[in-house]
This record gives sequence, C-alpha cells and structure tokens, in this order.
Amino acid sequence: MRREIVLWLIIVAPADRPPVTPPHSTRTVAKVLALTCSEPPDEVTHWTGRAVAARAGISLRSVQRIWQEHRLQPHRVRTFKRSHDPAFAEKVEDVVGLYMQPPAHAVVLSIDEKSQIQALERTRPDQPLEPGHPAAQTHDYTRHGPTTLFAALDVLECTVLGRCMQRHRHGEFIRFLNTVEAAVPAGKAIHVVLDNYGIHKHPKVRAWLTRHPRWTFRFTPTSASWLNAVEGFFSTLTRHRLRRGTFTGIVDLQTAIKRYIGEHNRSPRPFVWTKPAAAIFDALNRAPEPSV
Repeated sequence: MRREIVLWLIIVAPADRPPVTPPHSTRTVAKVLALTCSEPPDEVTHWTGRAVAARAGISLRSVQRIWQEHRLQPHRVRTFKRSHDPAFAEKVEDVVGLYMQPPAHAVVLSIDEKSQIQALERTRPDQPLEPGHPAAQTHDYTRHGPTTLFAALDVLECTVLGRCMQRHRHGEFIRFLNTVEAAVPAGKAIHVVLDNYGIHKHPKVRAWLTRHPRWTFRFTPTSASWLNAVEGFFSTLTRHRLRRGTFTGIVDLQTAIKRYIGEHNRSPRPFVWTKPAAAIFDALNRAPEPSV
C-alpha cells in the first residue's frame, strides 16, 4: 500500500529580525484615535474602518490593529436610561446595602416576573453546527401561546425559586409570594428587592404584607431595573435556553424552564455585588446631560 509522507518545515526567524511592517508613528496613531472619537462626516452615524483608513492614509488592517490595542469598537453602541426618581439616591443606597451587607438571620430575595415568554415551535428541525457553517433555524414558526415566569433569587445562596403561570396579575403574584413564604424557614426575616410594577403595589398585595410582618419590600428606583439582581438570571435563561429553543406547547416550555432552574440550583454561582452606591453615583454623574 502506498504511503504518503508529509514533512512540516518549521522556520524560526532570528530574534533580531525587524518586523515586516514597521509600526506607525505616534502622530498617525493619534490621528486615527482622534478621528474615531470624533463626529463622522456627512450623514453617517459612526466611523467605519475603511473610512478611517482612507482619511488617515493607512491600511484597513492597521486601523483595526490600532483599535484593538486601544479597545475601541465604533461599530458597537450601548443604551442607557437615566432615572428621574426623586428618591433615587435613597433607594440605591438601600438596595446596594442589602446586597453588600445583608442583615443577619434574614433572607434577601430579588423578585421579578419575566412575562410573555413565547412557546415557539420551528417549522423544520434545526440544522446543527458544522465546520464552516453556523447552526441554522427556520425563520417561520408556530406560536403556542405565552407563559409568565415568577422568580425569586436568593442573594446569599444564588438559588432561584421559580413558578410559571398563565397570567401576570396581582392574584398570581400573591400566589407566588405564598410559595416563597412556605419555602423560607420560619423565624427568618425576608427582605425583597422589587421594581415598581403596578401589581407589586396593589392594595391586596399590601394587605398580604400586613398579614406577613416578617416581609419587607424594598423598591428599586424607576428606570433602574439593572439594580434588580434577578434580571441577570433572566438574561442567562434567555440566552442559554429560550432564544434558540423550540417548544411544542406551553407545557413543554414550562417544563424546559423548570429543568433549567433545577440545573442552575445544583451548581449556583455566588452573587457578589462589588460596586458601592458612591461608585454608582459617580458613574451616573459622568453621563451627559440632555441638550436644551
């Protein structure tokens, strides 16, 4: 049988060999950085690599290399919203204090709802990942209806107690609170971080709180959902289980969510809030004010 022998030749360049492409001067690098951080010309919204390369008189790869060295990504944009809550500072200090210095003999929970989770079934089976080809899904799908996930994240243990329900009303919220009440050992105070959604402040919910004195609600400022720790779990759930999932019905969707929560609770990652309230205020003060 004929055998083919492949020889690999490794050529090692001398240590003192100069680079093939000499580095650009400091003036050129400064020009690229200044262009990237300035307003682009004409009607475009941001600089592209080719536009900067043409203006600076260098190659596209050189522009990309400079961007990478200085951690510039003009193609990306992040959104933010500034809260106008008059009690913003007090609420931030209250919630962050719970995260960083939780009270002794108490349970700190972050509770919220992820509503309108759609049970979508793709019309064709997914195509798996292959070398040179990403995984593929059909663009069309069949809707089987939505569900709402009520979830409580234990800030100390980072475990999640979740329950799916068909509706998103104060009645379902009270039922979920009863589930949490039964799960938390007796004798422990319960501090809950919530957003300002209407069902959380419903008169019947307030009456429920009166009947359960060990519960204390701590509301985040308006337009500050990032302060609610359970939102991070919702983001992970969406990216890892829901976005690419295909479900034959609502029951199938709810079962998948329940299994995911079970897997999460078997090896939870510790939740650590590292930024004190003063650092949050400093970052917000650096945000630009709206132009008049």
